[in-house]
Amino acid sequence: MSKKNFNIIGNPFPRHDAWDKILGETLYAEDFTLSNMLHLKILRSAHPAAKLLSIDTSHAEQLPGVEVVLTAKDVPNNETVTKFGQTHDVGGFAGFSRALADKKIRFIGEAVAIVAAIDVKTATKALKLIKVEYEPLEGVFDPEEALKDDAYKVGEEDTNLICNYKVRKGDIEKGFKQADVIVENTYRVPMVDHAYIEPESGVAWMAEDKVITIRSATQVIEHFRGIAEILGVPHNRVRVIAPMVGGGFGGKEDITVETFLALVVLKTGKPATLTYTREESLIAHSKRHAYVMKYKTGATKDGKLVAMEAELIQDAGGYIYLSPWVLLYSTVKATGPYDITHVKVDTCSVLTNNTFGSANRGFGGPQPCFAYESQLNELAKLLNMTPLDIRKKNFLHSGDALATGRVLEHAVETEATAEKALVALGKPTKSKESHIKIGQGFAASMMSYGRNNFIHDTSRSYVGVELDGTVVVRCGVQDIGCGQCSSLAQIAAEVLGVALSDVSVYYGDSALTPLAGTTTATRQLYMSGNATWKAAKVVRNNLARIAGEQLKTKPTNLVFKGNKITAPDGNSLSLDTVIKSCAGQGIELYAIEQFNAPAKDLINFKTGQGQVFSDFTFGTIAMEVAVDTETGKVDVLKIISCFDVGQCVNPLSVEGQMEGGAIYGLGYGMCEDVILNKGITMTPSLGEYILPSSMDVPKVQTITIESGGGVGPFGAKGIGEPSCVPAAAAFSNAVADAIGQRIFDLPVTPERIVRALHKI
Repeated sequence: MSKKNFNIIGNPFPRHDAWDKILGETLYAEDFTLSNMLHLKILRSAHPAAKLLSIDTSHAEQLPGVEVVLTAKDVPNNETVTKFGQTHDVGGFAGFSRALADKKIRFIGEAVAIVAAIDVKTATKALKLIKVEYEPLEGVFDPEEALKDDAYKVGEEDTNLICNYKVRKGDIEKGFKQADVIVENTYRVPMVDHAYIEPESGVAWMAEDKVITIRSATQVIEHFRGIAEILGVPHNRVRVIAPMVGGGFGGKEDITVETFLALVVLKTGKPATLTYTREESLIAHSKRHAYVMKYKTGATKDGKLVAMEAELIQDAGGYIYLSPWVLLYSTVKATGPYDITHVKVDTCSVLTNNTFGSANRGFGGPQPCFAYESQLNELAKLLNMTPLDIRKKNFLHSGDALATGRVLEHAVETEATAEKALVALGKPTKSKESHIKIGQGFAASMMSYGRNNFIHDTSRSYVGVELDGTVVVRCGVQDIGCGQCSSLAQIAAEVLGVALSDVSVYYGDSALTPLAGTTTATRQLYMSGNATWKAAKVVRNNLARIAGEQLKTKPTNLVFKGNKITAPDGNSLSLDTVIKSCAGQGIELYAIEQFNAPAKDLINFKTGQGQVFSDFTFGTIAMEVAVDTETGKVDVLKIISCFDVGQCVNPLSVEGQMEGGAIYGLGYGMCEDVILNKGITMTPSLGEYILPSSMDVPKVQTITIESGGGVGPFGAKGIGEPSCVPAAAAFSNAVADAIGQRIFDLPVTPERIVRALHKI
């Protein structure tokens, strides 16, 4: 099916859920209520590092209205293992944590006890009646310090090192000898919060068949397996349902409220509900990882990159969670979309007593992007080259190999995205005031979509037709506000030739929808989209065989369009007529198909050689800023986002993802920072944790390239996560252009700008 023949794909249809959301009719996790629900509150540690000596819950349990108080001793299996893979273990990639603290506190806000009461007021009062004896410990809060042999040990192990990876290509010493210019810098990026509109939330109950059922704001309904392990019950005794999610950004990839709810339901048999306060979410839930990144980059006088040495130290916080996976993504992408002759990359993940890190939009991509894009601009300055020229000298192209040895078989349009973004950016605006300096900057990036090849990722989808010609899609996808379900509806409508309004999508129920894996890693369009396409093709082929017999033509000659099946001679049959004919002959009117991502062996961790991802999305973000050199205040004047998306399934959704991604990344660059002082959160609310507002962001201009070179359905590439990756680096480069000074830490705040200008 060629692009010009698309009927539904590539058209800017409003998402199927748009009007319900606009009118406030969409139900989110906290909107579901049950009779006689227990309300949960969590007692959290005020210490980032401590021994947990004793817990006395007796006074809380005696408070009228309190149903139960649970501690670690009440958890059947308190050791939780987060698996990124759906069905099997991958050596070295298991994220350990505890449901409730036991003996040792690892970070501020760690859960110590659960109170379940008749209302929130009573549960909150009961928290104050729980007596906990702590022995505060020194802790360790700097990841470089945590690596030392004599450092405080965060966990039970004799080291704080979680894992380390290496990438080796060529001869790094030879490379630096060939270099005419070398830049060497250290970059630091902070933890940042997801700051979704909807906090972590859920409701749970014991169903009539004794299945613990949890409806929660989650990106992973397949957590039912992990929850069952914690409860010590069979997997089929736990069901997870995902309603529409009010923003995920990776934060709802973790198990959050689900375990607490399930434990209470298991203990009491009564329904329960829990929603985190904003303060709980900011203090006690996962963050984007902080990194220390040391880069040394060498180039010849004509701008050819000959050597890059990078050391990345990841602050995992108090528990492992998804840190090994995030670090792997950073490792593979540490050199960016560039062809570099000699490469040496060393990365490690380290436990500290800071808030734990886990998945966040971009999943290990924005951190190294900030470093390598800063390095490129610094080299360009030394070589008297433009930032674009040095990049064009080194951009990867289709057929080139990454530093990991993986050959890029699909479209690589980074150069085109950079050129188009800069044309759209135009010439710098002229400043009318001497203290206002105008700067322009851009950053290019590469970001994978889909999960690692070596976990053998799968997704399943059901597509069926009803007797009246309408279509049903059932898929375990979780819709986190990005239009995942709408995309599946468009794919089914395109293949079967029906109106988009004739397609219904049932999603996110571990008991009733075919399992589709996680809504993470920008994978659902790729994985579930391909599964839905396969299933719809099976149904189409069944219908085409019968229609071909009746229209006396080959099934491959038929056109499915406008709820009709039409032969080359113009004769046609209505879709419902053919469906009824198939039903009368006992021909299947549905299909459940599984899509298997290409599987590869585990990479060589000593050299980094191997194929980790199926494909990448390449793109560029460019910005223009005005910097007040007296105050350090930055106004963003222009944002241009240009990406190769392969094929727009829905241009409106793609544009929305690109706009949202650019703004999400801008916050990372200009203001967002979870400030920790010896593990204590100094930004515990949105009053202290600064987000960009509508006043800070101009209209984002989006430019899409449709190479058709993606591995998603119809040649689509993922865009959700890739769209945010280069934004912070672009902002930083624009500020550096304006003030003539490089700031090596994010965020690039007014305070840091003033210090740089005055060398404070």
